[in-house]
Amino acid sequence: MSGAQRYTDADTEFVDPHAVDPYEDVPAGGKRRRRGPRWRRVLVICLVVAAILGGGSMIGGALYLRSVEKDIDRVDAFADVPEEGRPQAVANGAMNILILGSDSRDPESTGGSRTDTIIVAHIPKDRASAQLVSIPRDTWVNVPKAKNGGHGGRDAKINAAYAWGGIPLMVQTVESFTTVRIDHVMIIDFAGFKEIIDALDGVDINAEKSFTSIHPPFRKFEQGMQRMDGETALDYSRQRKQFADGDFARIRHQQQVIKAILDKAVSGGIVTNPGRLNSFVKATSSAVSVDENMSLVSMATDLRSLRGRNLTFVTSPTKGTGRVGSESVVFANTEKAKTFYDAVRRDSVTEILASAK
Repeated sequence: MSGAQRYTDADTEFVDPHAVDPYEDVPAGGKRRRRGPRWRRVLVICLVVAAILGGGSMIGGALYLRSVEKDIDRVDAFADVPEEGRPQAVANGAMNILILGSDSRDPESTGGSRTDTIIVAHIPKDRASAQLVSIPRDTWVNVPKAKNGGHGGRDAKINAAYAWGGIPLMVQTVESFTTVRIDHVMIIDFAGFKEIIDALDGVDINAEKSFTSIHPPFRKFEQGMQRMDGETALDYSRQRKQFADGDFARIRHQQQVIKAILDKAVSGGIVTNPGRLNSFVKATSSAVSVDENMSLVSMATDLRSLRGRNLTFVTSPTKGTGRVGSESVVFANTEKAKTFYDAVRRDSVTEILASAK
């Protein structure tokens, strides 16, 4: 889909000498409501999984979801997004969720106001599958001007939008780049995957080649299928410098880990075993936030038939990497991207999957 994708270790983050510090550890995005206890937010995640995958426990799961949904952390993701500039919804019933992720415990992390992972999750009208589109964080795009007028209004790496204007400007930038209307937003910390994976007794990952981690304790990964505990899988998902395509490899590894978690949650019996589910809840220390209008009950109902085998992970079409001034960036393949995202807008799953090959 993307042609030759050789990556030359792009800069970790966009830095603008005229901008506010993009690593300032402040809330990145709209107004937040009172934050409830962390275990409640994690519990909601687990209950969504249970409600989706638990079959007969669907009603009970939904009832309990309603009781705790009011305590989940919410962000005002769309308040500062000008409605007149937003793409129109084309396919009634389809849904597009913007997933923004960071890894707060990444050894290369230098701050809080950043997003390392940008995924547009397309949920078709028939709810029979999902297509998760990763947009490389260094993709060179036009970032609209932030509402306060202080930043944006020029080309930059796509994750600069998060540093300059939080979640609303990120939504605006992604919508401008893809022409896909975003319905909901979810923000997650991938560092929490360690506890989730350990609660699942590990996940199975198929490593594409043998390599050694660049982070202590410098784990050695052997080519082929292997069982990984939480710390090992998280380490695996961070690696990029040992691969010719750099950050594209990191994206692939993250996709592998996400899919492995979903597959193990289904096959491992965790959602049908109250004791294991309870351990799963207690072990998880990750954080999640969603937009003001996202209903977890409705989401659980809509996605109850979804399984790991129904998920397709793709990367937004690119031409590879290059430099703009002193920065190493990813150039979008605008012609292919236009066709690809048009298929997403029209909810044409067949075309989406064909474009991903």
